[in-house]
Amino acid sequence: MSKAVYPSLKNKLVVVTGGGSGIGAGMTEAFARQGARVVFLDVAMEASRALEERLSLLFPAPVFMHCDLTDIPALKACLADVAAAHGPVEVLVNNAANDDRHSLAEVTPDYWDDRIAVNLRHLYFAAQAVAPAMTAAGKGVILNLGSISWHLGLPDLSLYETSKAGIEGMTRALARELGVDGVRVACIVPGNVKTPRQEKWYTPEGEAEIVAAQCLKGRILPEDIAAMAMFLASDDARFITGHEYFVDAGWR
Repeated sequence: MSKAVYPSLKNKLVVVTGGGSGIGAGMTEAFARQGARVVFLDVAMEASRALEERLSLLFPAPVFMHCDLTDIPALKACLADVAAAHGPVEVLVNNAANDDRHSLAEVTPDYWDDRIAVNLRHLYFAAQAVAPAMTAAGKGVILNLGSISWHLGLPDLSLYETSKAGIEGMTRALARELGVDGVRVACIVPGNVKTPRQEKWYTPEGEAEIVAAQCLKGRILPEDIAAMAMFLASDDARFITGHEYFVDAGWR
């Protein structure tokens, strides 16, 4: 299958959070294959180093930087290091998240704070860190990853879904605030994407039920989410901002 090429992405500096595995790894590879300069942040050393090695022959090859996104001073320092080494960030893909299951009864205040830090807070502060250079340049793109989960009200994910619902509100707010300076902010809403992590949660029978509920039959892959991200980050989408874009095969 032939894939779109976006000349406007060539040489752009793209930062992908949680870019070492799953959907994030798909983003890292896809942008790199467009000729973008990709830096991906992740806390998972082994998977990230393996991805960096696998893509090392690309030019320019993606660069891994270890970063705990829940540590906001460390996140800001990491993004400052990226800018110092590579120049202003032109595209930020706020991808990192964790969908650990939990019930209402077992959630403690500490667990609440941890899940919000993992799934929502860092997106805001990463955007805050890159926004000044983008507004100074009069252009830039911030892409936030949402989730189909809260639209469906899936069980045992209340904090994850609270975070993902908040991301859509944050996207609209930041699009309004930053749009006057030419910065676009959009949200991608994946359906159930076939990754090793998702296979941890779903049995083959469960996956079959998801596919049966989709309008389009088949499994969504990380590259399908990356395809939407590349379009939204490209100049082809120059008047697209402030909204959510579903890649869910029509799962309802």
